[in-house]
Parts: sequence; structure tokens; C-alpha cells
Amino acid sequence: MTVVPTLPGIHLLFDLLGWAGGAGLGLLLYRWRLRGLADRTARAVGPGYAACLAGGAAIGAWLSGSLNTLMSTTPSLSHSIIGALAGAVVGVELYKLARGVRGSTGGLFTGPFTVGIAVGRLGCLFQGLSDRTYGTPTALPWGMDLGDGVARHPVQIYESLAMLAFLAVYVAGLARRSPWAMRRSFYVLCIWYGAQRFAWEFLKPYPTVAGPFNLFHLISLGLIVYGAVMYGRDLRHADADDGDRAAQGRALSVPRPDHEPV
Repeated sequence: MTVVPTLPGIHLLFDLLGWAGGAGLGLLLYRWRLRGLADRTARAVGPGYAACLAGGAAIGAWLSGSLNTLMSTTPSLSHSIIGALAGAVVGVELYKLARGVRGSTGGLFTGPFTVGIAVGRLGCLFQGLSDRTYGTPTALPWGMDLGDGVARHPVQIYESLAMLAFLAVYVAGLARRSPWAMRRSFYVLCIWYGAQRFAWEFLKPYPTVAGPFNLFHLISLGLIVYGAVMYGRDLRHADADDGDRAAQGRALSVPRPDHEPV
């Protein structure tokens, strides 16, 4: 068992480091591969896009986090990153529906979000038990003591490593200009984040709401379904666009005589 040094309030420092690192990575990816995507997104969305994204994220974060902690033995208000992601998705998709915007507009956020989670989860770990994101007790050799003498699953590290693995695959996809990374990465992010988060939720002592599933299990499933459905829809649209361009390229002009009789 490893004893983790904890410090109340340290989470904020890791959050700042995570989002600053995410912003820095976002700038690098923009200069490297995503300038065209940024230009297309800017032309497609209007000034209300950012407000819907931020508003949806804030509502989703506090609503989901508080609903979860208010069901615990020590009720309190709280916030959750998965709720922020789900809320941002809802806010943006409603905005896109109202504006008639088609296709993914979240690709610019894939890298920054991934880095923010990978670093921010370490803040959850070093915050200790007061962060209320700790894992259930375990007898595994890598169990960690967060201050109460109990070896627990380091679910924060599990999630951080999972997101770093996704980041490595994503950057490799950008290097090869893979269509999924260049055009549909946000949908893949939702699938991956939802899947890994769904797994780790079984290792947390949160109250359940449906059988063995807690609230975050259900949100995770929603993200997986959203990502899969939108990925398939965007893929079909891309295939249809390619077919239209190919048909136009095969079109033949109708021959006309050089001189018409008068």
C-alpha cells in the first residue's frame, strides 16, 4: 500500500495546470494540423455558440455532481467533469439544431479536454478523501492510502492513464491525417471517455440509482451512445458528399454542333 500525501485545496492548482496545459496543446495542434478545422468551425457557428457551450457545461457540472452527492450520507453541493461534458454537448447540439449547423464542431476541444482530465485527476488524488472521488477498498498491491489507513483503488490514476493513452492515439491519428482524428475526434473522445469512466464507476462508493449503476454510469452510457450515433451520421454524410463529388467528376458535357442552320 502506498501512502499518498494529501493537501486540502491542492485540486485548484492541478486544475489550473491542466487547463493551461490543455490550452497550450490546443494552440500547438491548431498550428500543426487543425487550422483548417478551426476556420471551418468559425464560419459555421455564431456568437451564441460559446455561451451555449459554457452555460451547458456549468449547468451539467453542478446538476450532475450535486444530484450524486445529495444522495450520499453527507449531502452537499458538488460538480462533476463528466456532467460538464454532457451539459456542453446538450447545449451545443441544441444551438446547432436551431442554427442548422451540421457536422462536428468539437474537434478543437479534443486535445485540451484530454490533457485537462489527465492532469486534473491527479489533483483529485492529492486532494485526498475530501475530494470525494476516491475508490473502493482493494487488496491489490497498488492500493493507495489517502489518509484513513485504507488501501483504495487509485481510480484517479486509472482515469488519467486512460486519457493519456487516448491522447497518444489521437496525436498519432493527426500525424497520419486520419479522417477520424481530423474530422470526428470529438465523437471518438465521447465514446472513449464514457467507456473508461463507466468502468471506473464500479470502483467508487457512490449511491446507485438503477440496479448496480450510479448516476455517472448512466451519463457515461449517454456519452457512448451520443458519440457512436453522431460518428455514424457524420460518416454517412461524408460518404454521400464523396459520392456527389465523384458523380460530378464523371458527368459528360453534351456535344453540340459547331454551326446551327439558320
